[in-house]
Amino acid sequence: MPLSTQDIKRLRRIGHHLKPVLIFGDKGLSDNFVEELNLRLEDHELIKVKVNAETREDRAAIVQALTEKGSAELIQRIGNIALLYRPAQKPSAKLSNVLRYQNA
Repeated sequence: MPLSTQDIKRLRRIGHHLKPVLIFGDKGLSDNFVEELNLRLEDHELIKVKVNAETREDRAAIVQALTEKGSAELIQRIGNIALLYRPAQKPSAKLSNVLRYQNA
């Protein structure tokens, strides 16, 4: 189910103060990186990923691949930082950024 405009605005507010939990770099989109991405999305639901790439087109292609591999929604991309969201199957109140900052 696609996110509504209100949902996206709320997730942007929550994600504003988050720090990147993953940094995409030299090693590319390896199986280990995809596994770590999926673990972080399951734990936190809403995460920032820093994408180190040469050009804007490369960054856009990498972010697109990350959303596909992680089955996530791209909430926002500013420069080399992407804000990704995927609802957890069993959200943890201690880990989930969405639950922790629900009233943001």
